[in-house]
Amino acid sequence: MGGGGVVVVLDFDRTIIDDDSDRWIVAELGLTELFKELRHSMPWISLMDRIMAQLHSNGVTVDHIADCLKRLPFPPPIVSAIKSAHALGCDLRIISDTNTFSIRTILQHHALFHCFSQIHTNPAFLDNQGRLRVTPFHHSTHSPHSCPLCPPNMCKGLVIDQIRSSLLSGTGNEEERRFIYIGDGAGDYCPTLKLKGGDFVMPRKNYPLWNKIHSDPKLVAAQLHDWSTGEDLETILLNLINKISL
Repeated sequence: MGGGGVVVVLDFDRTIIDDDSDRWIVAELGLTELFKELRHSMPWISLMDRIMAQLHSNGVTVDHIADCLKRLPFPPPIVSAIKSAHALGCDLRIISDTNTFSIRTILQHHALFHCFSQIHTNPAFLDNQGRLRVTPFHHSTHSPHSCPLCPPNMCKGLVIDQIRSSLLSGTGNEEERRFIYIGDGAGDYCPTLKLKGGDFVMPRKNYPLWNKIHSDPKLVAAQLHDWSTGEDLETILLNLINKISL
């Protein structure tokens, strides 16, 4: 089958990078107090859109925000893992609850953007005032999903279903596609439950996804391989790709 039969789906914050890119912007650009004040009064995406509005009011340009994101540490083993999986022919995708601007900026800075066939995340765009706006992946006014496990703006399990459907309709060979899902957060639990017996899930050890899986392991059909460091992720991922290829 080769790596071409493998779909590798990764979360972004605290998986591809060790930090949370939204919180990094807040801390680096001096809005921690505003963030704490508003944190529990509005949904996360609304909060980040409000943070971007305040940055704009403070004279912080989108280029300044990009420069801030480029300073965010990126683990070298993760760079290596992504490049290796891509070189082996895997279909790499990101499902993340951050936003298109942050992910694109960081991945392009590390020459990794081209490795991913698709990035599913909250849209970000510049308005006509030059302010960065962040909007929900699923628009709440359209009642996009009724999943009790996921936040209103994004059901990652729904995205996994859409990926499977697109692969099936595109090639007719969905049965040959094996998924490897790598994540850390509570939002990664719903897509984990969508995985099948021939798939693999790689939860970050002692993070919310790992805890949820271990609270009732029999609910998860996929084979489990946990990891802690970037070195772990690289070794386990490449071993799984080789295992599937054989």
